[in-house]
Amino acid sequence: MAKHIVDGHRMRKRFGQNFLSDPNIISQITFAIRPKEGQHIVEIGPGQGAITEDMVASGATVTAIELDRDLIPWLKVKFERNANFSILNQDALKTDYAEIAAGKQVRVVGNLPYNISTPIIFHLLEQAEHIEDMHFMLQKEVVDRMAAGPGDNNYGRLSVMTQYGCEVDGLFVVPPESFNPPPKVDSAIVRLRPRKEKLALDSHEYFEHIVREAFSQRRKTLKNTLKKIIKPLGQPDLGVDLSLRPENLSVEDYVNISNTLYRLSK
Repeated sequence: MAKHIVDGHRMRKRFGQNFLSDPNIISQITFAIRPKEGQHIVEIGPGQGAITEDMVASGATVTAIELDRDLIPWLKVKFERNANFSILNQDALKTDYAEIAAGKQVRVVGNLPYNISTPIIFHLLEQAEHIEDMHFMLQKEVVDRMAAGPGDNNYGRLSVMTQYGCEVDGLFVVPPESFNPPPKVDSAIVRLRPRKEKLALDSHEYFEHIVREAFSQRRKTLKNTLKKIIKPLGQPDLGVDLSLRPENLSVEDYVNISNTLYRLSK
């Protein structure tokens, strides 16, 4: 696949634009996604259309979401002959994916801007029932955090929240020279598959609150990080050793803690 260049387009730092240009990496990503006719794929940040081209060629219906309005006319011209392609000039952080899915399920792909990748993922997780799977290019450090298990130094709030909602598979690393311009860090491809059956939560909002507080001072013990929540409830038995640090607990542990404290707070 040839390198894509949009004549006269200035890279916008505020959009975190680093356009994928390595044909071998593009092929690897397409192979990992395996787009097929009859599927509906939502691509966040198509940029210069490097991945879009293969998605459209597969016969899948492709809805692209691009915030940079300067790229919209070029992308429309490039794919105007393809009835299975459409583009929305929207902010992926504010997009209603349920509306796009229209009662069915979509697959989501994208090279996410590093500066807002975590908020976008959390936004998508809130609408996970409308999503079959997600394939993202992210900063390698973020993928490492998403996939990390208890006891790993990378394990944290992002790990717990992502793994509660999804199965996480880190696929392969993408070096800086695969982009134009090259970023200063390694990237990686991750696959997220929303869980069909999740651990029961009394309140997802309260769960988010507990996990956020637990990792607010990750070098301290749970007894200290959750002190403001636990103390007014009379030091209840949470079924875990509170002398542990937050990175030593599993997702299931956090679900149990959240449900116990939520019930006691009512």
